[in-house]
Parts: sequence; structure tokens; C-alpha cells
Amino acid sequence: MLRSRGLRLTAQRQLVLQAVLDLGHATPEQVHTAVREVAAGVNITTIYRTLELLERLGLVTHTHLSHGSPTYHAAGEHQHIHLVCRECGAVDEIDPELMRPLADRLATERSFQVDIGHVALFGVCGNCEDGEPT
Repeated sequence: MLRSRGLRLTAQRQLVLQAVLDLGHATPEQVHTAVREVAAGVNITTIYRTLELLERLGLVTHTHLSHGSPTYHAAGEHQHIHLVCRECGAVDEIDPELMRPLADRLATERSFQVDIGHVALFGVCGNCEDGEPT
């Protein structure tokens, strides 16, 4: 895809994309840590720029799962709603169809289109609720 748009497929770009694929849901800082295990000279600015490029190309997408950095994941994945545990920080996924009745109602009553791929619900996961944080 990069080459078809006149862009070079650099080792750094490959490493960043592979880190996102391997990590599933990852902040730029987590991607940076993973990439530096293979290529120590890659700086955080390169990670941010590469993630922005990969998102423009439609290879990754992001959502905000906290007040900090965005979390990236592969764009080819099915859309999903994120469940974020406030205790342990675990991120789980659920089928976006669970949100469909609310999204349809908001569209009808408010002319508001929900971007389901960016929905994150915060709470406490079953492990933490049971007193066993993961």
C-alpha cells in the first residue's frame, strides 16, 4: 500500500505496524517500547509520525481509552466497543451490535451518528470486582 502511494516501505514503518499488530491495543509509548527492543535508535517522534501516516493510509486506527495517549489497533479488525477496567487497565472488546439500539435512537432523535469504533466504556472488570486484579 505504501509503495502504491509513492511512499517508501522503511524498516521503521514495518516495525511500527508489526508492533501494533502484535500488541493489539497499544499507546504510542507501548509501540515505542516494542520497536526499541528490535531497533534501539527509533525515537518517540518517529513512532507518532509513523502511526499518523499508517492511520491516514487506513492501516491502523485509534481510540481514546483514557485521558492519556490514544490507543492504536489494526484497522482491518472488525469494529468493536472497548471495555476498559479502571482498576487494572485491562482492555476487552465486545460486539458493536450491542450499541446498535442506542446508536439508532440517537440517529433518529438527535440526528447524531455514533462512531462505534471509538466507543469506550469504563468500569471494573470481573477479575477486579472479585478482588483478583489482572
